[in-house]
Amino acid sequence: MKMVRAILRPDKIEEVVETLAESGYVALTKMDVIGRGKQRGIQLDKIYYDELPKVMLMLVAEDEGIPEIIEKINESAFTGNFGDGKIFVSDVESVYTVRTRSEGL
Repeated sequence: MKMVRAILRPDKIEEVVETLAESGYVALTKMDVIGRGKQRGIQLDKIYYDELPKVMLMLVAEDEGIPEIIEKINESAFTGNFGDGKIFVSDVESVYTVRTRSEGL
């Protein structure tokens, strides 16, 4: 199993979530976050924004689904501009459901 964390533009989140749901990936967590990328914020006219609002999506899936998830996020979040986001993938050792006390997805 892998965990996918995608930090994306707030205005693209609904499109990304809908695209993932259409592909069968409906279980996810969404959080509002603030941060900056390699460009260290953005400057518009004389105003410099050090940190920008973003949304982080987190979802866990079986290894074989990860390439499709990454493809769907990339397709639906892309604008071609700085700040489109990042996707991080990491291993998940185990998952437990609190209600049923069962292990696994």
